[in-house]
Amino acid sequence: MTEVAVISGSKSDSQVVEKVLRVLAEKGIDHEERVLSAHRNPDELERYIEETDAKIFIAVAGLSAALPGFIASRTDRPVIGVPVSAKLGGLDALLAISQMPPGVPVACMGIDSGENAALLAVRMLLAKR
Repeated sequence: MTEVAVISGSKSDSQVVEKVLRVLAEKGIDHEERVLSAHRNPDELERYIEETDAKIFIAVAGLSAALPGFIASRTDRPVIGVPVSAKLGGLDALLAISQMPPGVPVACMGIDSGENAALLAVRMLLAKR
């Protein structure tokens, strides 16, 4: 069973994704990775959210950072958003992720903080044991 699904909106987010994957691997957490954009392939993303058995989603996104909110609006499972410093030093993505509307909860990490996203996911999994 997959414990964590790591989704990025673009291949350009790979440096941050690698930080996430490295920590999950070090901690022995079963995970899978996908590149799925809320803008470019929303149908495929929605299908993946429905079909995966992952317990937690980590969404890595820059610019408008719609990915974490898109995921959170379609599942009751926890979503951790990681803003990427693509433009404006990542402040645009940070603000987008941290300002979700009521009913769309997303935990927001610091800019490019893939390690902390993975560590939070590990702690969430341990809390359920």
